[in-house]
Amino acid sequence: MSILFKIKNLINYILKLILVIISNYGIKINNPFKISYFLILYFINMFKYKKKYKSSSLSYVKKFPVNMKSLIPIVTDISAQSGKASGVYFFQDIWAANKIFQERPKMHVDIGSRIDGFVSHLLVFMSVTVIDIRPLKSSHPNLTFVQSDATNLSEIKDNSIMSLSTLHATEHFGLGRYGDKIDPNAPFIFIKNLIRVLKPGGKLYFSVPIGEEKLIYNANRVFSPFTILKAFNKLKLLEFSAIEKKGKLINDARIENWIENKYCCGLFVFYKEKSKIYRK
Repeated sequence: MSILFKIKNLINYILKLILVIISNYGIKINNPFKISYFLILYFINMFKYKKKYKSSSLSYVKKFPVNMKSLIPIVTDISAQSGKASGVYFFQDIWAANKIFQERPKMHVDIGSRIDGFVSHLLVFMSVTVIDIRPLKSSHPNLTFVQSDATNLSEIKDNSIMSLSTLHATEHFGLGRYGDKIDPNAPFIFIKNLIRVLKPGGKLYFSVPIGEEKLIYNANRVFSPFTILKAFNKLKLLEFSAIEKKGKLINDARIENWIENKYCCGLFVFYKEKSKIYRK
């Protein structure tokens, strides 16, 4: 590998790191030249509005003048799509919600999944208890929230949950990103306790990033799907599906085909056989 290539990679890494740090403060710079163009267009449109506002004879329109206090430039929506019906979270949340909708359990417990995606899908047709280390304010009648570090699931009895989920959460455990304790063992302790609390005959809907195993501190981990299967060896795998990095859902995927990917999403449905009872 040439020195120039190493320098180029180093510069790219530093620039990427700077953009990540800046984005943590709410500043996102994707394309400065494109934004400059849209900013010019913003002012052109503003002057058009002012001109048409003055010539309008409708009394209702006169309630909405342009002035300095009302200027909040939003310049990128003009080229944006109407929404995002793609990506890992979009397909993951629908995949899991559809599974649970078909099962229609009497109750469901979720740990750390997306509230404004997967959980909100479930709230349409059932009550959900959510456990998360982060606080949550909600007045939705179907949502019960418990703020807790879920690593040990100490508030849940052995063999008690018939329907359980945790989507794109396990990879964060023990990294301190969300205020949790630093513990390299945390994701595997968590998995052990998922097995413990799942009721015989119950199902667990589980997802994590899969591919070449690595730690991206303090963002997340990427697991080999075989590492996940080994960690859940006391449960029966009912289904493995996957979502490509670009957002394509592959149902009933072959696990061996997803080992060398850089970063994809593995979707697992596990079942605890009725003869299996595990305790602390």
